[in-house]
Parts: sequence; C-alpha cells; structure tokens
Amino acid sequence: MKLLYVVVLIVIADFAASSPSDFAQQFNKVYQPINEPAFKGKIWAVLVAGSSGYYNYRHQADVCHAYQVVHSHGVPDEQIIVMMYDDIAHNEENPTQGIIINHPDGPDVYKGVPKDYTGKDVTPSNFLKVLTGDKEGLHGIGSGRALESGPHDHVFVYFADHGAPGLIAFPTGELMKKDLNNAINTMYNKKFFAQLVFYLEACESGSMFDTLSDSMNVYATTAANSKESSYACYFDEKRATYLGDRYSVSWLEDSDQENLDQETLHKQFKVAKKNTNQSHVMQYGNLSMSHEIVGIFQGERQSKVKPMKLRPIYDDVPSPDVPIHILKRKIAAAKTLESRQQLQLLLAKEFETRRRIEWTTRTIANVASNENDENSLVTSTMPALINLECYTEAVKAFDSMCYELDDYEYGYRQLFVFGNLCDNGIPTTKVVDSIRQTCS
Repeated sequence: MKLLYVVVLIVIADFAASSPSDFAQQFNKVYQPINEPAFKGKIWAVLVAGSSGYYNYRHQADVCHAYQVVHSHGVPDEQIIVMMYDDIAHNEENPTQGIIINHPDGPDVYKGVPKDYTGKDVTPSNFLKVLTGDKEGLHGIGSGRALESGPHDHVFVYFADHGAPGLIAFPTGELMKKDLNNAINTMYNKKFFAQLVFYLEACESGSMFDTLSDSMNVYATTAANSKESSYACYFDEKRATYLGDRYSVSWLEDSDQENLDQETLHKQFKVAKKNTNQSHVMQYGNLSMSHEIVGIFQGERQSKVKPMKLRPIYDDVPSPDVPIHILKRKIAAAKTLESRQQLQLLLAKEFETRRRIEWTTRTIANVASNENDENSLVTSTMPALINLECYTEAVKAFDSMCYELDDYEYGYRQLFVFGNLCDNGIPTTKVVDSIRQTCS
C-alpha cells in the first residue's frame, strides 16, 4: 500500500507543476479509457430446424424467432442461411394460417423468414455443405447458398430438433457427432471464422460437443448434457401444440429484451441455465470466448422491435413425451364422445409402438450379449460412446432394418442400448447381425 501512495503522489506532483489547464489535459491523456478494437468482420448466421410434422411445431417456431433476432439486430439476409421443412405455417392443423408464434399471445415470427432449404432439402449432408462452403455440392438444391465467411468473420449456428447420444436428427437421416465435429474442423482449417458460436437444442445435445477442442475459437452451449432430455414448453390450447423449447426460448427472449452490445455470452448462458431448470444447460469448447458480447454474433445494431412483456409460464415436458402430452390434452378438450374415443385409440397406439420399440432393442441386446449379467446395465445406463464407429453402424442398421427413425421418433430414446453394446467391446458385426436377426 505504501508503494501505491508514493506512485500516486509522484504523478500528482508532476501534474501540479503545470498550469491548471495543462494539468487537466495531461490527466485526461493519461487516464483516457482504453477501448477494445471494434469488431470489423461480418456476422454470418446458419439457422436450422431439423424436424417436420405439426406436433414438432416448436422447432420451426424457435428457428423463425432466431431469424427475427439476428435480422432485427442488423445481420443482413445475405449473411443468414435458413433450413426448415416449412410445413407448419400453412399446415391444415394451424388455425392461424401463415402465422407461427413462439410464445403464448406472441408476435408472428414467420413473416419475412428466408427459406434457403426446405422439405426434402433439409438433410445432414446439405447442412454440412452449407457449413463448409460447398456451393458446388449445393448446385441446383434450394437457394444453393453456403457460408462465404472469412478469417475475420464471426459465425453463429443455431440448431433445434430431436437428438440422441452422439447424433442430432433431420427430417430424413441423422447427423453423427463425428461428422459435425469434422465439419467444424474443416471450417477452422479453411479459415471460415475468427470465432464461431453454436447453440444446440436437442436431447442429449451435450454429447455432440463434449470432446470439442478448446483451441479453435469455437464456443458451444447445449440444452442438455449428454445423458438427458431437453424440454418443450408453452402449450397453446388454440394451436394444440407446444410453441417452444425451454432452452431456446430462454436465450431468444433474452436477446429480445437485452442490449446485445453490452450483454456477454456468459451472461446469456447463465440466463438460459437459470430458466432451464429441468435439464442441465452446458457449455463447451473455448470457454474464454464466453466473455465476448452477444452482439458480435447475433447482430450489433439496436433492435427497433419493441420487446413484448412476457408472463412466466412453466408447463415444461420432456421433448420425447410431447406426442403423449398433446394427445392427453386433446382428449381432455374433446367435445364429443366419438372424437374422444378416436384420440384415445391414437394414444393407445402410441404407447403400444413405444413398447414394441423397447422390446426390440432389449431383444437385440440379449442376442448380442448372450444374455450375460451386464445386460441390465446395457439397457438402463447411458453410454460413453467410446466406439463411435460401431455405434454409427448400429444406428444405420436399426434405422434400415427395424424402425425408420424419421417415422418412429421414439426410437431415438432407445439408441443408447447400441452405444452400450459397442462400448462393452461387442464387435460391430455381431451388433449388426443381432439387429438383423431380431428385426427380420
């Protein structure tokens, strides 16, 4: 403390030797605030809803809302790429044709959304081509647009859909952890970004990034850890579906309300973590990036859109159980005995399908492991995914021989069994043969 006092006295004494005006000028010069250099690159955004079907309304609502956030904060449309099946806004079940909302009584988030890739073009392959700038591979597909970012640019990627250990789902096909991480490595090696931020909404989403390098200036947050579901929220009686996902609406509504030129990624992470109270919001990669401001990824301009006053609503349900909760609510609201009975039949069919899928995966486990003592763990614990190659082949085999995952989404809930079989050292050929034997 004595040394500090001496230094201060010397500085003041030196200034005091000058005239009062000279003193003020020298003081201002010495103590002028140091501003960090402004971000001079471009902001690029890739926004993806990986599901289809009206009961999955929330994923496209999340992504449309994400577009409104980055657009209203100044990211130009030519630097935003959107992938969504686009079967919600004009779906016959939608009572407000051409309108999608992401919050009860909320504004239309569908209007103005560019649709670069829709329908059958929303695939894992096309998503990876967009990320890695493969315009040649996208020729004649959708808008044909891909990232054209450079070494000084910031890239923001947001994805919402179903997931399982080591994969995220698309309307047709799955994107495996290894392929996504390879694409990010390619982007890094091609100098496609100065910094990249990835927000991921899916069950077991943490499993996609739990090995993400911290040396590439990539920062990711996920709706859940590697062993749990994410959660849907905001059931709307009029639309008879869930309007959003808890993690997603947490960061989206925060971006609507906050000054993104001042809020940090870490603060937004903490907001999402606090509001998402049934799953564990996680962060991966280069965590020092979390001290960057949100605006240099989602748009630096102050939004002219007046944020709506939000009322807290917590009606969260695990994402895999959304079809069941929707049917139960429809049954409770049914006005005729006939419609109630039809809905009850659909619910019974859903439960029966789930039982069949569970029986199938447990039978496969018994065949592959010769019903040994470890089989109970294989069918009850989440895998570490040590053998990703084996797991990938097992998922492909189950999808092609047993239940097409695009049509039987509950199948994603049972894929962990194959991860455990592979982690336990059972050869890939035996796992695949067991799937073939069971499902033939």
